[in-house]
Amino acid sequence: MDSRFHQELDQLRGNVLKMATLTEQAIEKAFKALRERDIELSDEIITRDQDIDLLEMEIDRSILRLLALDQPMARDLRFLIGCMRISADLERIADQAVSIAHRARYLSKRPPLPEDPVMKRLIETSLDMLHVALSCFAKLSVDQAMDVCMMDDEVDELNTQVLKNLMDYMIHEVPAIQRGVQTIITARCMERVADHCTNIAESVVFIVRGVNIKHHCEQI
Repeated sequence: MDSRFHQELDQLRGNVLKMATLTEQAIEKAFKALRERDIELSDEIITRDQDIDLLEMEIDRSILRLLALDQPMARDLRFLIGCMRISADLERIADQAVSIAHRARYLSKRPPLPEDPVMKRLIETSLDMLHVALSCFAKLSVDQAMDVCMMDDEVDELNTQVLKNLMDYMIHEVPAIQRGVQTIITARCMERVADHCTNIAESVVFIVRGVNIKHHCEQI
């Protein structure tokens, strides 16, 4: 492949990393809006989501152009396919940030629920998982991909515990049901973020090793 092709690959990588940064910032801000009951920050997250959507479209156009004009093979082809998958997962993670922002907006106008340390751990673990997943792509690290997959089970367990805690609370506090339901949706958003992080890790393994482990992350 000529130097022009590899320059465009580098530019594509830069755009995916830019999208990753914007997505991580959106998730971090969403959790901050939830924690600090910040309506203005929630609105900012919802409004800025279009920037991530536009970047995903630009990435898709670049990939399709490179596939059509250069017909790459081997690792270059896997890199393009992997970037398309990863940008799609990043867009969906950003959508979860928007969903959390909507829940934060709703909850900020109502009395807070009792603090749940398990929910706090779920938020922290989800953020850690996202950070490792994005680093995994930046470094094309299979070792970090394995770390991401191992963290997914912890997020699932924490989400289950949060659901149980909220259900137990709502049984005894009927007026809190609507707030509890919104918080359950928020926890579910975090679980989905973790699922997309796992997808990113699987895409990195595909790029590096040429092995499709989709839905079989334990095979790394």
